[in-house]
Amino acid sequence: MNVYDLTGRKALVTGGAQGLGAGMAQALSAAGASVVIGDLQKEAGQATADSIASSGATAGFVHLDVTDDASWEAAIAATVSRLGGLDILVNNAGLEISSLLVDLEPADIRKMLEVNLLGTLLGVKHGFRAMKPDGVAGQGGAIINIASVAATIAFPGISAYSATKSGVDRLTRVAARESGALGYGVRVNCIYPGLVPTEMGQALAVSHAAMGLSATPEAAAGDVIAATPLGRLGQVDDMADAVVFLASDGAKFITGTGLAVDGGMGM
Repeated sequence: MNVYDLTGRKALVTGGAQGLGAGMAQALSAAGASVVIGDLQKEAGQATADSIASSGATAGFVHLDVTDDASWEAAIAATVSRLGGLDILVNNAGLEISSLLVDLEPADIRKMLEVNLLGTLLGVKHGFRAMKPDGVAGQGGAIINIASVAATIAFPGISAYSATKSGVDRLTRVAARESGALGYGVRVNCIYPGLVPTEMGQALAVSHAAMGLSATPEAAAGDVIAATPLGRLGQVDDMADAVVFLASDGAKFITGTGLAVDGGMGM
């Protein structure tokens, strides 16, 4: 028996239209799960779902604003209806706006709090409601929240982002405790991705240089590599493989933990 086989599992991945989320959705599908992508980007999200489905897998798209309670309720209902259940929820949707502390804009802080922290809180809320024994899916399952290495280290220029991702880490542990205490049968874990050269990761390197924290974007990336014992940036599949692991029976006795997928940068 392959404990990493997700055949028969049903998954919802937020922010799955592109970047890390798309890679996670593809990896879950490759492991056997049926997948729905929840995102604001309809065209990109549908294209990613279509790409996954082209291999013969079951995949779909649902519009989801993670900051909106009613949108979550509708997206969960649509996912359960399409897939016939819900066993895996990946709270990946996130936003990073770089700024020196002296230049912080309240509006930017609120955006990150809403997407990164409120969005994940609402995801856990509605994931629990669906997966617990009296929920519409009712079979328990796994919730994987996407935090960041920024929750474990002091990295300049991303103070507000770091604070939101630290919140995701704490939320994960409280959620795991509540699930256990109330018999929900839902494991809750998070991962701490290192820097990955997705669109968001590249924007961070550019902004780091613009803030005077590195000479160039290339130097910013080089600084991260120099601080990483494995000597490279992360790749999308590094993060996606960790999500598949935490969703699988290979992690059946793991809950309330954060898994560093950062090449050792945050140790």
